[in-house]
Amino acid sequence: MLKIENVTKYYGDFLAVDDLSFTVNNGEIFGLLGVNGAGKTTTFRMINGLLDKTKGTITLDGKPIDYSVTDKIGFLTEERSLLTKLTVKEQVIFYGVLKGMKEDLILERLDYWLERFHITEYKERKIKELSKGNQQKIQFITAIINEPTLLILDEPFSGLDPINVQMFMDVIKELKKKGTSIIFSSHRMEHVEMFCEKLVVLVKGKSVLSGELKQIKKEYRKKNIHIVCDEIDIEKLKKVKGVIDVIENETDIIVKIASNDNVSEVFDYIKTCKGVTKFDVEDATLNEIFLEKVGVTYEN
Repeated sequence: MLKIENVTKYYGDFLAVDDLSFTVNNGEIFGLLGVNGAGKTTTFRMINGLLDKTKGTITLDGKPIDYSVTDKIGFLTEERSLLTKLTVKEQVIFYGVLKGMKEDLILERLDYWLERFHITEYKERKIKELSKGNQQKIQFITAIINEPTLLILDEPFSGLDPINVQMFMDVIKELKKKGTSIIFSSHRMEHVEMFCEKLVVLVKGKSVLSGELKQIKKEYRKKNIHIVCDEIDIEKLKKVKGVIDVIENETDIIVKIASNDNVSEVFDYIKTCKGVTKFDVEDATLNEIFLEKVGVTYEN
């Protein structure tokens, strides 16, 4: 279990992380979100022991982070951190040895993951000769080669096509089932919604939204109504009480309403329309919640 308690980080007079607290339990995927410059990278570096915190505590399984503990951490950075002149084999051995592993165990696990990701033929190839997507696979392997207790994934799907994204997702879910604590960061909110049970949203280093994802979405008053209808007057629909916006798509209409209290007003109008085959009320997406929360914070 990772525990962050009242952590603050200054760079000189600049406050990068402001009194941040959260816990990532074993076998849990936790979302750490924010726009560029929000403090995510600084937080990751403090967790890894690469930066000293100004105040607060960070523990993994009850122990302060030091070099003995960092051997249990895996970190996939957003930026490429591979040594491109090395071969895949040399690169993974290098990272594994840094984590205190024996070379024979590294090679055994490397062969498994190369086969799992369908890239066994690249074992002796130089990193620079690989495509962006295959480099991302190697970077992912270096992050999990030590079977970490805590795994930090910063934009893990960068450069991947949908098939390989699904491959990564399957592995991440397997690691979760094995009890790995996982911190997941991405600007793709649909990926966060698929994975994360709990999350924190950072703005200028401070948490502006935190908790269980299901509860956050439940408590957010604005809702979306998906409608499929043969004939509908969009202008009349826009004038219904509580309607904030109406989005016309090729196959359906999305009505954004101020709260669940306005569903009945919209439904009363839709009953007068012809050929209604769908009327579904859904929670707002995490992307909508994120944009509103971050936007309001910046305006203030």
